[in-house]
Amino acid sequence: MNDLTLIRKSLFRKKTRAILLILSIMTAFLIFGALASIDRVLNSSEELSRADRLVTVNKINFTQTLPYAYWGRVQGVDGVQAVTHASWFGGYFQDVRNFVQAFAVDLDSYLEVYPELEITADQRAALAERRDCVAVGADLAEQYDWNVGDRFPLSSNIWRQDNGSSAWDVEVCAIMTITGQDLPTNYLLLQYDYYNEALAFNRDQIGWMIMLTGDPGLNDGVSQRIDEMFANSPAETETTTEAAFSQAFVEQLGNIGLILSLVVSAAFATILMIVGTTMVMAINERTKEVGVMKTLGFSSSRIFTHVLSESVMLSLVGGLLGLGLAVLLLGGIAQVAGGQLPGLGVGRETWIQALGLMLAFGLVTGFVPALNAMRLKIVDALGKE
Repeated sequence: MNDLTLIRKSLFRKKTRAILLILSIMTAFLIFGALASIDRVLNSSEELSRADRLVTVNKINFTQTLPYAYWGRVQGVDGVQAVTHASWFGGYFQDVRNFVQAFAVDLDSYLEVYPELEITADQRAALAERRDCVAVGADLAEQYDWNVGDRFPLSSNIWRQDNGSSAWDVEVCAIMTITGQDLPTNYLLLQYDYYNEALAFNRDQIGWMIMLTGDPGLNDGVSQRIDEMFANSPAETETTTEAAFSQAFVEQLGNIGLILSLVVSAAFATILMIVGTTMVMAINERTKEVGVMKTLGFSSSRIFTHVLSESVMLSLVGGLLGLGLAVLLLGGIAQVAGGQLPGLGVGRETWIQALGLMLAFGLVTGFVPALNAMRLKIVDALGKE
């Protein structure tokens, strides 16, 4: 019998207890995997943020629009290298459950402000030729099986055309990726002029503006100049960094990062005490067994490794089961959400963090029992009633 088999048999010596411990650990890692993945998806826009990129919104609320004319005025502000604008479209494909994250933008300036968005030269030329062309993120194109040349009606649950229709007929002319970054491309860019000219109401309005300053040190001055320009106007503005804007948007849903830390810390602390105490009791029950093993020639260091490995194996089995369930759970949520939470899943970073926690958890809970077993003398072990 090799050491691995011996460790496995020792771990499941009392099957009911082992299964209950595994279920406890599994629950903790299920919670960790689910919350960490949701937090990653909600904060993915922050990862794309640049320190020299600013966002200007209506001071009342970012859901309130700004006059289209503001875009031209901001282009002349000292310190602004490039500026674009975007408007929330509220899109869906065929059925309202098939959510499409769509923005009406000026494509030329948008791609200048977001140079990390990669579109081939041929596709950029096609976008410039026709106003009904849209650029679709690679993830979104894969989700709906769209390819360059496909035409479809892009509907809005907010806007209506002056002919009463809520659908804009568009053609996929470009597929976007993000250069050198593993971030979701789950959105669509609709050309603003095509969208705006058909609107039944709220024409010549934009949602927000995005500026490049080229130097984060200029941000405060540029922000102040823009907001002063529109002070005391019917649509006053508030300008912040892109990262701050993204964070404020996410925080409307609650501080997921804080919730994650509190819930996971509480779960792990509780299970740490339960597993640690149980492991100590289990080794005390096997005192004579440890004495026999030492009598048969097992060294103290080998006994230490054996007991510690039991704890690590317990943690790995429970943790992997928990993350596996998190994968299934998040996959189901993503499917039910109909694309409203694209990219939802247990990512590589979450797996790495979880594996590190599993190993640390196993080592911490197993260290004291392993140390006690290593120090145990044969005479004391065999003489214990």
